[in-house]
Amino acid sequence: MDFAFTPEHEMVRKTVREFAAREILPYIKENDRNQIFDRSLLGKMADAGLLGISVPVRYGGAGFDYISLGIVAEELEYADTAARVIVSVHNGLNSLGVFQWGTEEQRQMFLAPQARGEKIAAFCLTEPGAGTDVVALRSVARKEGDDYVISGEKTWISLADVADNFLWFAKTDPHADPPHKGITAFMVTRDMKGVTTGTLHGKLGVRAGNTGWVNCDEVRVPASHRIGREGEGFKIAMSCLDNGRYTVAAGALGLTRASLDASVKYAHERRTFGVEIGEHQLVKRMISQMVQRVDAGELLVYKAGWLKNQGLRNTRETTLAKWFCTDASFDSASDAIQIHGAYGFSDEYDVERFLRNSKGAVIYEGTRELQQLIQADYVLGYREDKPLRCELPAFDADYWQSEA
Repeated sequence: MDFAFTPEHEMVRKTVREFAAREILPYIKENDRNQIFDRSLLGKMADAGLLGISVPVRYGGAGFDYISLGIVAEELEYADTAARVIVSVHNGLNSLGVFQWGTEEQRQMFLAPQARGEKIAAFCLTEPGAGTDVVALRSVARKEGDDYVISGEKTWISLADVADNFLWFAKTDPHADPPHKGITAFMVTRDMKGVTTGTLHGKLGVRAGNTGWVNCDEVRVPASHRIGREGEGFKIAMSCLDNGRYTVAAGALGLTRASLDASVKYAHERRTFGVEIGEHQLVKRMISQMVQRVDAGELLVYKAGWLKNQGLRNTRETTLAKWFCTDASFDSASDAIQIHGAYGFSDEYDVERFLRNSKGAVIYEGTRELQQLIQADYVLGYREDKPLRCELPAFDADYWQSEA
């Protein structure tokens, strides 16, 4: 067993860490306070190759593997969650879904511009009455000649007001039995007549990110924009969530590291009763628990990344990593505030932002409770990883880094 990152992985980590120090950290406190989404960050991330990090070069990507995608998510969220969300949604939930399920023509039409950062991508599954209960979605798509006509509303959509392409899930057969076989995936584009978007305000966390709603009102979508076959939408959505949850888990690992580093720094700076607070046993206990969470989280996250590199199903491993790491980031951020005392309760220090941001990941892309049910179902034998028609391709450096 080899637990070492390759020189390429270390290069990716160094590059993203320097990018975050230059383009995110100097501005994040004010952007978070004022709930400003910095649109210029999208172009900067594209120039750095981050919007196509794990997409083959032939499709406009950087040609790195899935572990590199995890490293990008980890280092971005070390700086701020809003930056990691861009990669999770654009890369994990949308682009890798097109790579896995799209035709060659669709890869050229949608994936290549997204990987280059010329188009920004979003993932439209959640609705006002359908979150974890995916089959309750009410968006519909009816076939009319060579087109589909889509109507419906999506909410809590990251990048809603800035995305160009929306991976949209709708029911093509409302009477399907079982119901999930009536769901189909489409790529809806902003320039289609009837597409409107808006931004949600007043969020607890990720205030420097764009979150909103997307509405389709009788939007005519060419059949060439259907991703996969009719009725495969549920499978496509779940496979995309395997990718998105992987990046969420990796990001949460980065946030846990950030809480640990901030706590260690403050424990050396602050003195009470004549000594550094790091000398106090209960402070040591909280810091030691963060160390445990970082090490365990790293093993879970990059095991899932290794499985992705092999082209193996990783739903169980990814959901476990997502559950553990998001809980770990929330608990670590809470402990970091406790270590900072009254100062941790103000935005003078970053740890209060860490706590606000960490809560969202415990909910989105599958709640903590859903991840627990999935793990129990696997061990009880109620669930198994059945082969999909399209599996995420195993990483092959010769293929990924070749232009043709």
